[in-house]
Amino acid sequence: MLQVYLIAGTQDVGGDVADYLRRVEASMKAGITAFQFRDKDGSKLTSSERLDLAKRSRQLATKYNVPFIIDDDYEMAINVHADGVHVGQKDQRIDEVLRAVGDEMFVGYSCDTLDQIEHANQLPIAYVGSGPVFPTGSKDDADPVMGFVKLHELVEQSVHPIVAVGGITPANAADVIKTGVAGISGISMIMKSTDVVKTVDELKRLY
Repeated sequence: MLQVYLIAGTQDVGGDVADYLRRVEASMKAGITAFQFRDKDGSKLTSSERLDLAKRSRQLATKYNVPFIIDDDYEMAINVHADGVHVGQKDQRIDEVLRAVGDEMFVGYSCDTLDQIEHANQLPIAYVGSGPVFPTGSKDDADPVMGFVKLHELVEQSVHPIVAVGGITPANAADVIKTGVAGISGISMIMKSTDVVKTVDELKRLY
């Protein structure tokens, strides 16, 4: 599920909902292995518009049999019958989310330090997201770049599979995978690609 994990929202395409839907559907059709709906920083949508877009994204994910994940908002995740919810260290408390969703969906958790990994090891989560591996312009609140050595240390310490995020491209993805991560995730590498099908295919060929 984690091999080619796309994260996206309308802020990643200049607020163009039609372009967002076109690119997300193209990536799902091309074979991404998971999709996270993350419409927040810089998005111009109202709450009701965001919920409607989440439902439309859920429908696409169902059509192409792609696991559908909501970033942070577990109430939205429950509302749209998402497969999972992803929680960041700066988002709602992980314990609260786990209690709220129960066995209804899986939970992913962002961890960027060994202490955070140690905590995550005690939790019934499905996977860990770690990064940024490289500098990224997709998230204004991104943590400091960790690089390969630190990423490998987190992989070695974690009992959960790790998906790497941050500045990953088809050109450097192979080196990221060598750290032992279960998969790679990203925004720009797919949402800003001039050929979504080719990009997704190149990433999947690395496994």
